[in-house]
Amino acid sequence: MAVELVGGALLSAFLQVTFEKLASAGIVDYFRGRKLNEMLLKKLNITLLTINAVVDDAELMQIKNQPVKVWLDAVKDAVLEAEDLMDEIDIEVTRCKLEAESQTRSTTSKVWNFFSPSSSSFDKEIELKMQEVLDNLEYLASKKDILDLKKSSGFGVGSSSHVSKILPSTSLPVDSIIYGRDIEKEVIFNWMTSDTNIHNNQLSIVSIVGMGGMGKTTLAKHLYNDPKIEVIFDVKAWISVSQEFNVFKLTRSILEGIIGSTDDSRDLNMVQERLKEKLSGKRFLLVLDDIWNENHMQWEALQTPFNYGAQGSKILVTTRSLKVVSIIQTNKEIRLKQLENEHCWQLFSKHAFQDENPQIDPDSKKIAKMIMEKCQGLPLALKTIGSLLYTKSSFVEWESILASEIWELSEDECNIIPALMLSYHHLPSPLKRCFAYCALFPKNYVFEKDIFNSIVVG
Repeated sequence: MAVELVGGALLSAFLQVTFEKLASAGIVDYFRGRKLNEMLLKKLNITLLTINAVVDDAELMQIKNQPVKVWLDAVKDAVLEAEDLMDEIDIEVTRCKLEAESQTRSTTSKVWNFFSPSSSSFDKEIELKMQEVLDNLEYLASKKDILDLKKSSGFGVGSSSHVSKILPSTSLPVDSIIYGRDIEKEVIFNWMTSDTNIHNNQLSIVSIVGMGGMGKTTLAKHLYNDPKIEVIFDVKAWISVSQEFNVFKLTRSILEGIIGSTDDSRDLNMVQERLKEKLSGKRFLLVLDDIWNENHMQWEALQTPFNYGAQGSKILVTTRSLKVVSIIQTNKEIRLKQLENEHCWQLFSKHAFQDENPQIDPDSKKIAKMIMEKCQGLPLALKTIGSLLYTKSSFVEWESILASEIWELSEDECNIIPALMLSYHHLPSPLKRCFAYCALFPKNYVFEKDIFNSIVVG
């Protein structure tokens, strides 16, 4: 499952490479010099742009939608065919240049020979194959509406209709105990209860940063629900932000969280005025969970009413992005790392054995710890795989899980893939290409830094 899923997800990276090749001077000059149909290039570019507009949404949908995954694979194959054709053209162009340079003719003659009309079988074959690729891609592009693929919203990836399928977080903690985060919790709690920035107008913001599944939201929940917090703040609200950063909707959600009822504001000005009224003179705590938006102007628009709160008000943010931390001008940054082995075992055992200190036979403990180590200190993986083991009573099944790849588990059994794939979708195109290159190597392959850098840069 993992290899197939990654293959589909890398389409956006392949498309960026194809766009660059299509725009290269060598390809354009070849078509012009050989008097080939330049409209093929223009139509191909437009068709690829049409596909590219919905590819982010498709990459998200493929996790649960098999027809979309089949469509992605077909598009990827067609795009690779187009790349192969352009590589053939590059080889032909290079061959012609080398032949021209080897002859003792004038510069004018070289240029004329290189770009002179040709009726060679190669040119005809290229034109014919390019038309076939274009026809195939146009057909695939025409199916995007049938598959209900939406244009990317511009912030994050995918359409809001599909993003909303990811459950928003709530302020209620699922677990009564949080493992391995006592130090971080104490640091943040001391900051939240201190008078930092009380003598200036700067917002007091703390950011919990870490990759998906690291436990950012869990830590924020335990802080938000700490009884000692209740007596410090006049009002508090928990907002699950996620990928769609709509200032009006978020402001209204914050207001509704504070007043405990539905708000009927019709525009941003109205809802911000109401929020300003509710926050004025009050010490508030606001948790903004899972922020992805990296647009500074949108953040400024959202935080305007916060400035009317009383001194000592605090904002707690969770995010995967260090750029978000910079944009919101955080005062305190907490970076979460993988859990230590002791805490890994406690969390894993709680879900695998319903006991953080289980009394089990040595063989079972040995295989359980080997499976635990595969989770590499990631709380989400420990919890998910531990819960899976709880449903497997047979020792043989445990051995099978140990021998298998975690990513081969179905989504019903393992929700790690959707959680971590979001991180991939938010990578810049150059890093997606780097990811595609890394995906060619086996798991746990050790890269030499200098060699890897030279290959990627080259």
